[in-house]
Amino acid sequence: MYSHAVPTVLPSEVGFIFDLEEPSMRVTPLFLSAMLIATAACSPRAGDHPDQAAASSGDTAAAAPSATTPGTPNDQMQAVLTSLGSLHPKPVTELSATEARKQPSPADAVKALLKKEGKSTAPEPVGSVVNRIIKGPGGAIPIRIYTPKGPGPFPVALYIHGGGWVIADLDTYDASPRALANLTNAVVVSTHYRQAPEHKFPAAHQDVFAAYKWILANAKSLKGDSKRVAVVGESAGGNLAASISIMARDSGVQAPVHQVLVYPIAGYDLNTPSYQENAAAKPLNKAMMAWFFEQYLNSPADGKNPLIDLIHADLEGLPPATIINAQIDPLRSDGEMLADALKNAGVAAEQKTYEGVTHEFFGMGAVVDQAKEAEQMAADELRKGFGPEATAAR
Repeated sequence: MYSHAVPTVLPSEVGFIFDLEEPSMRVTPLFLSAMLIATAACSPRAGDHPDQAAASSGDTAAAAPSATTPGTPNDQMQAVLTSLGSLHPKPVTELSATEARKQPSPADAVKALLKKEGKSTAPEPVGSVVNRIIKGPGGAIPIRIYTPKGPGPFPVALYIHGGGWVIADLDTYDASPRALANLTNAVVVSTHYRQAPEHKFPAAHQDVFAAYKWILANAKSLKGDSKRVAVVGESAGGNLAASISIMARDSGVQAPVHQVLVYPIAGYDLNTPSYQENAAAKPLNKAMMAWFFEQYLNSPADGKNPLIDLIHADLEGLPPATIINAQIDPLRSDGEMLADALKNAGVAAEQKTYEGVTHEFFGMGAVVDQAKEAEQMAADELRKGFGPEATAAR
């Protein structure tokens, strides 16, 4: 959720391209840093919005704990949370969005833990990593392209980071697209987007849809196959990924072949079983989610928009979905209820809740075993979506 102080791209693999129409103008890392929105941490005011919809019925995971019994992090997850605490993040409820973006993140905690254990903190190597700037509806959009070794053409996944539409950036969420690029042998394009409160709903949604359409038009130049494009997102990014599928259907644009939604924000109801159970959870809690909504939405009425309230949206005709959740997460019920809603709409949906882990565990494969399992699940489902050729290439 937050931002790294130091970019996580390996110097040996990265190039910088400023691309408004053609990938022709080179820029320095310093210029790219200036272009990227420096983002980080999170914070909120406690309390619910006054007109949130009533909780949807049915927390669908049979193995999920009751709404009155918070889960306990396993030893590996607790080590990350302890490491995060040692970085002394300020209470985000007392911070502005600008200040929140500068706070230590769970990704920083993983690095600190690895360092403490005497292990390498170097990013997972990928064939090549290139930073690029593309045109968006509101200006430049920074993207990062992770390409496997080989001639291609590879399938392509658009990856969208989390951060409540307010915080975090391409560096904060660098581990997940690296892992997915290697596990799927696909080009992974990680996109940034305009953030709140400077840019309110639907700015982020518009930007990621623009990035998706850019991939469809430019896949060949990325050594990618434009007919095999999927979407992946974490948290707010999961919401944005699902929204791309809706917007593509409604505008007649080629649909993603698959959507992987990792603990997605799927509704505006802060009184679901998991919100009640994890009201004071770390690193994400109920009050923080209320703060994120307040920053991004123009008014509480936006919470009923189908691009926010996915659970109650028209989901018919969307691509197959894989939904990954964490037990200790206010958003767990969102993902479980979204899976039910998709199935009720005739959409194939696979959902799994991982026990003993918290929001942000995905991408922590270096220190959390369940993260490796979740990354592999995501990769396996993406390969199925990409087709027999991708599955055989594993």
